[in-house]
Amino acid sequence: MALRAAVLRHIRFPVQTLTPTASRAPSQWSLLRLFSSHDDHLTKEEVIDRVLDVVKSFPKVDPSKVTPDVHFQKDLGLDSLDNVEIVMALEEEFKLEIPDKEADKIDSCNLAIEYIYNHPMAG
Repeated sequence: MALRAAVLRHIRFPVQTLTPTASRAPSQWSLLRLFSSHDDHLTKEEVIDRVLDVVKSFPKVDPSKVTPDVHFQKDLGLDSLDNVEIVMALEEEFKLEIPDKEADKIDSCNLAIEYIYNHPMAG
């Protein structure tokens, strides 16, 4: 460790300070925006299709009964634990985190579709 400190004391690296210029800044930001997925919001049809696919793929669900208006417990016969698992699957599908208070309210495809469609970070 002492050898490393002694060597580093004698080695000097030239440091170049980067200052943003007016011509350089827009291109840097446009490059960052290129990799951002937050500018392109999902359409309602995309959200509906993906939510229905997630619910249809749930093991305890009969895919033929799944519609945008279906209620998880009343129409599909799921219990509250199944409801939580569906919400978790939706979080994974859309790469977002739904707070517990909001997740407890999502008990139908329609509510899931509305929540996800209105969420700015859904992807």
